[in-house]
Amino acid sequence: MNILDELAEYAKERVRIKQQNCSLDEIRKLALSLPKGSFEFEKALKKDDIAFICECKKASPSKGIIAENFPYLQIAKDYEFAGADCISVLTESKWFLGKDEYLKEIAENVSIPCLRKDFTVDEYMIYEAKILGAKAVLLICAILMPEQITEYLKICDLLGISALVEAHNEAEVKTAVSCGARIIGVNNRDLRDFTVNTDNSRKMRELIPDNAIFVSESGIKTADDIELLRSIGANAVLIGETLMKAENKSAKLRELKGV
Repeated sequence: MNILDELAEYAKERVRIKQQNCSLDEIRKLALSLPKGSFEFEKALKKDDIAFICECKKASPSKGIIAENFPYLQIAKDYEFAGADCISVLTESKWFLGKDEYLKEIAENVSIPCLRKDFTVDEYMIYEAKILGAKAVLLICAILMPEQITEYLKICDLLGISALVEAHNEAEVKTAVSCGARIIGVNNRDLRDFTVNTDNSRKMRELIPDNAIFVSESGIKTADDIELLRSIGANAVLIGETLMKAENKSAKLRELKGV
């Protein structure tokens, strides 16, 4: 079992534990009782220039602890101040040391849309994301069947939130397209072994239709990397480690934006 499989299995276990306190029917009713969203996440990514999704994460399976000091709310506010379009918040607790509370508090204190960055393996997690204040969830092709992706996209539409459908290779991109994904993320990091190839976005670009939002994820470190992605028609970038390791995150973001 590779690390991605382990992450997925642990996500299923987390859902099983949570359902002991709040059933699927209960959390569905709670989510549907909230005002329907207006797809703020995807709207924020539709702009003339490349959009920036900036990530709050304390750790990762490949790097271990990235930020010993993790003032997540201040980090999110710094991102917003420096011109981030959206914020990605890790809620996976075992390998990324994330918490649902991080997402809830950040969503309540910034005005830009938040993505719940987690390993969605059950519809329960989508309703939960809505309740926590997320405007988008992550759906990873490598751990979901096409029929699950299609079903989860329908749930997102019902709630008025967006789905970033993540792919790594040609087959997964084609799956995302065939399922009707409106936002397709190409991960330059292979989540099975965590190798990074920033050329992956260029290779996959032609497979993504013009009417879908194309997001390049992982391994983006410099303004030159951004310029290259801009030249191939990326609509947005998701940047985590580069920003999390920067002492001055606002200055680093402005540097990446070419400001």
